[in-house]
Amino acid sequence: MERITPGPATDASPPAPGTSLPDGPDGTDTVPAPVFAGLLEGMPRQRGGTAPAPAPAEGPSVPADVSPSAPAATRPSAPGPRPWRLLPTPAATPFTFAYAAVLAVTSLFASLADPGLMHTLYQGSSTDVVHLVSAPVPVLLGSALWIAGGVLSPYAVTFLLVLTALERRIGGARAACVFLAGHALATLATEIPVGLAVLFGHLPATSLHRLDYGISFGVATSVGALAGLLRPWLRWPVLVLMGGALLNDLFAFQDPMTNWGHLIALGLGVAGWPLVRRWRRPA
Repeated sequence: MERITPGPATDASPPAPGTSLPDGPDGTDTVPAPVFAGLLEGMPRQRGGTAPAPAPAEGPSVPADVSPSAPAATRPSAPGPRPWRLLPTPAATPFTFAYAAVLAVTSLFASLADPGLMHTLYQGSSTDVVHLVSAPVPVLLGSALWIAGGVLSPYAVTFLLVLTALERRIGGARAACVFLAGHALATLATEIPVGLAVLFGHLPATSLHRLDYGISFGVATSVGALAGLLRPWLRWPVLVLMGGALLNDLFAFQDPMTNWGHLIALGLGVAGWPLVRRWRRPA
């Protein structure tokens, strides 16, 4: 079948709606050929010679504020190191911040007060056998208000870093439970053998009044608990360094009972790994 295509219709346009078409010689309506040039017969709803626009090709979506050609400096990047998070803040770590403030006040008072007065205060809050038998709770809490060696001692610095990191991971109330549990259990683990040794005559009665105070047991327990929340490449060096320092103090044999207490406290923290891992906050 031969199809005849008329020439380009540049000036013609379809008649407006409602316009009557002229009659042909046989009485039927006729339309000039250029009007419907390019249309197919018998196909309804056709528009003259206009092809549909191609659909845009799909590609990776780009945020409106970042173009693919934008320089790297304007693109969002991951947050860099934030060293200030190593220290406590009132909003993020309220327990560590408040406790550190109390220890700073008591350390300042200890540095300015009369030595005789301080000895009386230390003796009154000492976790020795006599005080543990008569008033265990007040003496355990009172002994944790002092830092042996002052605010610049290694245990004071370790307290700030370790308690801050632990509280950020498990929360303030749970970090306080870890610290106080280590402080109390390690104290009992060292003082009960002293009381039994005095009872069976292996130590003199003066050992019942042995001066013992400070935060070192709680700090050692917190170090052990925090190690369980760290990645392996950091966990084992922390344990090796802390354990090595405590063993070195034990071999020096200056205060064997206290040094054994530090190792016991570190072991208590390690034993609490299953618990603190359940307490871990979402990242």
